[in-house]
Amino acid sequence: MKIEIFSDFSCPFCYIGEKELQRAIEQAGYTGQVEIEFKAFQINPKAPKEIGQNFLEYLMADHGMTMEEAKQMTVGIEKRAREVGLAYNYNDMKIAHTEKAHRLAKWTKQFSKEVAYNEALMAAYFIEGKDLNDEAVLLAVIEDLGLNVVDAQEVLFSSEAFIEELNMDRYDAQQIGVKSVPFFVFENRYGIKGAEPNEVFVRTLHQTAEMVGVKSSLKWAGDGEFACADGDCKL
Repeated sequence: MKIEIFSDFSCPFCYIGEKELQRAIEQAGYTGQVEIEFKAFQINPKAPKEIGQNFLEYLMADHGMTMEEAKQMTVGIEKRAREVGLAYNYNDMKIAHTEKAHRLAKWTKQFSKEVAYNEALMAAYFIEGKDLNDEAVLLAVIEDLGLNVVDAQEVLFSSEAFIEELNMDRYDAQQIGVKSVPFFVFENRYGIKGAEPNEVFVRTLHQTAEMVGVKSSLKWAGDGEFACADGDCKL
C-alpha cells in the first residue's frame, strides 16, 4: 500500500509522526508491504538561508521572552519525542530554510534512498543539532548513504534543480487541503493529520490494507488456551 507524507525537515511533529508510522507498520505486520513517498511542505519558507540562528534565541527574540521561558516552551514536544525514542536537542537546534534539503531529497528518490535520507537528516537536525542551512551537513548525509557527492553538489548549486517537483508538491497539498504537517495520505483514501498516537496509525493501516487487499504478515504466538471469547472465559 502507498502512503504519502507531507512533511518538513524542521517540523518536530513530522519526525515524531514518522516514527509512530514506522512503529505501527511493524506492529501491524505490514513490514515490506508499504511504499512511502515524501511530499515537501516548507513550514517557514521565509526563514534565512544563511547559517541558522539558535532556536531558543529565536524564540526569545520573536516572542520577547527569557531563555528560561523559551526552554519551557519546548518541554511538551521533548516529552512527546521521548515517547517514540527521540531525544530532541533544543539547546543546539537552529532555525533552518529547508528548500535545499527538500531538493536534495527529490534527487535521492531515484536511488531509492529518500526514506533513509529523510531519517538521517532529521536525526542530524533534531538530535545532533546540525545546521540544515549548511551544505556540508547535507552532503555529509549524502556521503553516508553511499551516493555521489559531486552529483549532489551540482543539485545544490543549481537553484532550479527539482524546483518543479517542489512546486508540484505544493499544488498537491493545496488540492487536498493540507495546511499543516505532518499529514499522511493512505492510498488517496484515508488521511491522518498530525503526530497522532500509535493506535491511530495501526487502525488506519488495517483499514487501508483491507481496501487494497493486503494481508498482514503478523506472526502469532500462543495457542489461545488462556483467553476469553463469545462471552465465556476458559477457567
